[in-house]
Amino acid sequence: MANHQSALKRIRSNEAKRLRNRYQHRTTRNAMKKFQELSDKAEAEKMFPSLISMIDKLAKKNIIHSNKASNLKSNMAKHIAAL
Repeated sequence: MANHQSALKRIRSNEAKRLRNRYQHRTTRNAMKKFQELSDKAEAEKMFPSLISMIDKLAKKNIIHSNKASNLKSNMAKHIAAL
């Protein structure tokens, strides 16, 4: 166990950040799954900007790599084009 106050605080803050990151990542993945299941183009185009925003936020906070974010956004755009 840590002996210094700063180390104890770091442990607490790391756990809080881990849970927040996990929640945001899980929420985004669920939204992507829901998006992939859509078959209505109008509905997909309506959901697309919010999904892109979620992915960009994950990349900005280094929860996912920026290249992965680009790949995900590209795949979502391809899905809309295929509808």
